[in-house]
Amino acid sequence: MTLSGFDFAQPWALLLLPLAALPLLRRRGDSLVFPTLAWLPDDRLGRLMGFVGRALAVLAIASTVLALAGPGTPETTVMRTGRGAEIMILMDRSRSMDAKMKPSDWRSIDPHSLLHQMDSRGQPKSEAARDLLSAFVERRPDDRFALMFFSAGPMHVVPFTQHDAVVQAGIRAGGMGRGLSDTHVGRALVAAIETFEQRAYTGSRIILLVTDGGAHLDEPTRKRIREGLKANRVALHWLYLRTLNAPELGAEASAPPPAAEGDSMEAIEARNVYHAQESVPEVSLHRFFMSLPVTYRLYQADNPDDLAKAVAEVGRQQNFPLDFDERIPRQDHSRAVFAVAALCCALLLIHRSLLLRSWL
Repeated sequence: MTLSGFDFAQPWALLLLPLAALPLLRRRGDSLVFPTLAWLPDDRLGRLMGFVGRALAVLAIASTVLALAGPGTPETTVMRTGRGAEIMILMDRSRSMDAKMKPSDWRSIDPHSLLHQMDSRGQPKSEAARDLLSAFVERRPDDRFALMFFSAGPMHVVPFTQHDAVVQAGIRAGGMGRGLSDTHVGRALVAAIETFEQRAYTGSRIILLVTDGGAHLDEPTRKRIREGLKANRVALHWLYLRTLNAPELGAEASAPPPAAEGDSMEAIEARNVYHAQESVPEVSLHRFFMSLPVTYRLYQADNPDDLAKAVAEVGRQQNFPLDFDERIPRQDHSRAVFAVAALCCALLLIHRSLLLRSWL
């Protein structure tokens, strides 16, 4: 039941509201018969005390009935404006993410002992990513985050929200158990893009892909990703957690050198090298991303320090005006009304004690 901006969780209790008129009824003990009252002085204080007592009793009963009805303000939606972005965190939860990253000083370590140093001092990639993403979310209160894990398929964890505590809980949940062996980046990207399709465009949008591997995507999947990112105006940022001996990605050309009659040996060799690199999943995925019609940025991280710098760079890139609707949940005011009823009862006790003292 809604009434002028208020609603009642238990509107049937309002049927008891007429009980508040009981203190106004005259009681037999209130009337005494005297031959004459002309010689008595006017008792204004007595009349005032009687009025105050009845008013407190009426208010106490009415407040109790209203509190039992569960008054409150209904759920509303408020348009807010901030600076930030709508960020979909798409995080790899496959078994390879449980492997350890290189130590921060890995460049000064003997290559023959690097693997041993990683096992003894390295931090798991998934753990390092979760720690930094948690700090990233905490530093950006105006952003709206969504969280999705993926392995063999996408796992929706948190829909778009500005409630950081929910996102933080979802990030922590990613550390439970061990990852699966399969990884399907294409299916996860398509699912992440679909989360934007039913949302009104209100500002900057990005998908933050966090993974240590690549993929060879078939042409239908590439088409869905390309068209979905363009239609929904979503930028793509890839946090590439580079594994030991994995390829180092850079600004490679997104297309092989064109063939022409009379090409030199250098041109032919360049095309052969390009096609040979295309067989590497990470390189193939990176080159596909470079061909997308939307903004794409690669952040390569070999160790936790590189990852921290990459996350900080993402934060600097995404600081634009953002309009969003925030749902304000229903606010229950029963406690405040119960407090008014309790106060009236306390004042009634004081009022009664004052009357008894005056009679004595």
